[in-house]
Amino acid sequence: MSWLVPLSDIQFGAEEKEAVLRVLDSGWLTMGSITEAFEEEFKAYTGAKHAFAVSNATVALHMACQALNLGPGDEVIVPSLTFVATANAVRYTGATPVFADILGENDLTISLESIQRRYTPRTKAIIVMHYAGYACDMPAILKWAYEKGLPVIEDAAHAVGSSLQGRHLGTWGISGCFSFFSNKNLATGEGGMLVTDDDHMAAKFRLLRSHGMTSLTWDRYQGHAWSYDVVDLGYNYRIDELRSAIGREQLKKLDANNARRKELTTYYKQLINEQVPAVKIPFEAHTGISAYHIMPVLLPKGIDRIRFMEGMKREGIQTSVHYPPIHLFTSFRSLPHGEQGLELTEEIAAREVTLPLYPLLTNGQVELVVHALSLAFNSNR
Repeated sequence: MSWLVPLSDIQFGAEEKEAVLRVLDSGWLTMGSITEAFEEEFKAYTGAKHAFAVSNATVALHMACQALNLGPGDEVIVPSLTFVATANAVRYTGATPVFADILGENDLTISLESIQRRYTPRTKAIIVMHYAGYACDMPAILKWAYEKGLPVIEDAAHAVGSSLQGRHLGTWGISGCFSFFSNKNLATGEGGMLVTDDDHMAAKFRLLRSHGMTSLTWDRYQGHAWSYDVVDLGYNYRIDELRSAIGREQLKKLDANNARRKELTTYYKQLINEQVPAVKIPFEAHTGISAYHIMPVLLPKGIDRIRFMEGMKREGIQTSVHYPPIHLFTSFRSLPHGEQGLELTEEIAAREVTLPLYPLLTNGQVELVVHALSLAFNSNR
């Protein structure tokens, strides 16, 4: 279908094309000097001590869990209102994800009170997810987690460029996991980044990313080694030079693109509050600086969401849902705590609709979206 206003769009220019061509001309496509440069630039941008470019954010989450030696019998507290990869990464290790509720209608991030209710002697870690680029309450969560001796992993897939108290999201916990999927603020098609300030975790990440090998093809090509040992079970989670080249160019544009996302979000709020005030917009007056990854709104109770989204579709506006709660998926229903005490997540997730948001979106297109929203809402009352 040809959308009048799609949900997202990629902003690639001549810089990305030229960067890819330079890699092709170099003859070196696998992880090498361009990836090393991307990692150095990402460290400088976020303030992280270590950064590892990987094939996607899911493997970053898996590596973060694996490096903590999680396994069968262990539990990890995670949000249910997130993409399924957050919980899958826990299951890859044999550990069990235990789902926590969100804070409420104005804040769709994980609730510390719910985390505390889920805690048991089997709890070995917490994963938080910075929904839409808005910060979880990291000071409070980390304070309690420290008292319990629990490491905190940040799912920062939405949050590249977000910060709290002057500190980039993804650098608060033991490790942070970023996504560079094609609809993300920094897009490489597939790809991700894993950051940490912990030297011990970094040493594990280096091995886990590439088969547990002590040296890589790039090291041997440079003459730094002639062979290698395999000292741990590792994976093939590497990124390639093509995507790293794109990532470097995207990183240069990130702050300007995020600033444009903020402008568009502000304009959305103005128009929706004027024209359809019954539709609520979460994260009003939220602390920190958001990356404004997506534009979530909440329909009033009693509105048929499918009918509403079909109305938007008829006007040529693509919408989505972020997210169906993980604990309601068939694959997760048998897990402990699977359907207990997640009333806010279930009630609010059933009302959430995601509107188009990306830097190339124009103010005029925002007006079209809100006009369509008004029509779809009023025909649904």
